[in-house]
Amino acid sequence: MTTHAVNGGAMTGHQDCGAVTIFLSIAVVGLLALAGLVVDGGAKVRAVQRADRVAAEAARAAGQAVDLRDVLAGQSLGVDRREAIAAAEQYLRAAGVEGTVRVVQGGSGIAVTTTTSVPTVFLGLVGITTFRVRGGAEVALIDSSRGARP
Repeated sequence: MTTHAVNGGAMTGHQDCGAVTIFLSIAVVGLLALAGLVVDGGAKVRAVQRADRVAAEAARAAGQAVDLRDVLAGQSLGVDRREAIAAAEQYLRAAGVEGTVRVVQGGSGIAVTTTTSVPTVFLGLVGITTFRVRGGAEVALIDSSRGARP
């Protein structure tokens, strides 16, 4: 066994050579994974919030298409199905979001489901290039003269 003097101390052999490099490599990979979860996870949360917001606004736009014939005839409040679906789909197109629109609750409500994608930043390094998220909202028409839902 050989003994080498280094800075006044004794070192036996070269057993620790490269240990710092391996540790640093593992630590950097771990930090990149953590950064990926934070940055890309935050982007996914914002994308879900946007998908929900766009769905709610599309449903509100559809809710403006009240069937006036029924209202004037004194019948229960409902939407004009064709106009309501067209209004919601137009809003979705303008927002650049895919989605589906349904008239629910016997014609007195609108349900909108949206889907969108968001690209990843760090997770693309491990093959996850996008997140696909869904959002949704449902609105119900309320007859304010009666103070309740139709």
